[in-house]
Amino acid sequence: MHYFVFPEIDTTLYEASGSGNTGRDEILEVQKKMSKSGGNIKVSRILIKFDISEISSSIVNGTISTDAKYYLNLYDAGSEELNTSQSLWAYPISQSWVEGQGTISDNPLTLEGASWQYRDGVAQKTFWLGTGQSAMSASGGAWHTQVYASQSFKYGSDDMRMDVTPIMNKWLDGTYPNNGFIVKRSGSFGNTDTNTDEGSTDRLGTFKFFSGQTHTIYPPKLEVEWYDTKFNAGSLTALDSTELEDLQVYMKNLRPEYKESSKVKFRLCGRGRYPTKSYSNTSSEYLTQKYLPSGSKENIGGDGAYYSVLDSQTDDVIIPFGTGSLISCDSTGNYFNLWMDGLQAERYYKFCFRVVSGSNTTEETIQHFDDDFTFKVVR
Repeated sequence: MHYFVFPEIDTTLYEASGSGNTGRDEILEVQKKMSKSGGNIKVSRILIKFDISEISSSIVNGTISTDAKYYLNLYDAGSEELNTSQSLWAYPISQSWVEGQGTISDNPLTLEGASWQYRDGVAQKTFWLGTGQSAMSASGGAWHTQVYASQSFKYGSDDMRMDVTPIMNKWLDGTYPNNGFIVKRSGSFGNTDTNTDEGSTDRLGTFKFFSGQTHTIYPPKLEVEWYDTKFNAGSLTALDSTELEDLQVYMKNLRPEYKESSKVKFRLCGRGRYPTKSYSNTSSEYLTQKYLPSGSKENIGGDGAYYSVLDSQTDDVIIPFGTGSLISCDSTGNYFNLWMDGLQAERYYKFCFRVVSGSNTTEETIQHFDDDFTFKVVR
């Protein structure tokens, strides 16, 4: 299963702005600017925090698996002059901070809220304190260095889906308090190390991502993915190879709209397009419930039925085929669960399905179904 959490607070710390806050900007930036000669380097770093209380309670009650994977998703907002190959790093922030109400274009600067110099604003003047730093030398955020995550970027792939499972596990087990992520290029507290991406004379460009303030459909998301598939078909029989060759799938209980607070169990059915007539059976073969191929955690992508969720207007993939989308089965038939509060309200979505049978054999078949299984999430 997949579940998504939207950001609680986020901002960008700009070295060039000193104590200026940008908590209301619609864009988050990891930038690196310098003079033509390669000097006077100024960078920026992203701060972003998610409320993980629902995730924590769902682990305690057994709904979310303890071996779940966590991904930080940031979506490209027009990154500029990026080098062909580079990396971004995420660390757990070691101190609390205030989002603030400023923007990069404010004149004069908004001085209340997190900035390169302070974690709350000029009124309180609470400095960022990195390990081994004095208050006056600290700047640019503070973070724990013992655990981290990273993602490499190649030219043309500017969206970020970073595996942050090690950091999340430290928050969930209580090792560190959840103060959010700092996202940055490699570099030291205060940006003083010339042997890092931030401090070197390499021109690396600017990553731009949509923030939680965006009016687009691309706000940051913390994604939870875990294997929740259960398969106990009871007395049901499997679709045979002939039926699978010319398969039709349909949904039993799909409604036009769902409240964003809904947690829904969807039912998926499959049958051969032209069921074989049986004169010994008085019931219609069209009404006989059979189950789709079963899969396993050890063979994701192989045999099994999978679902995917797409934005109906843009075709952006929200939930991909994979570990968190293998369809379950009980004595009533095939099903899968979806929490609607992980989707944006007032938008239309659609389900697509993939059915794989005979994997790792010469008889393997892979079928895709995109038959207008559309629904809307409403407030």
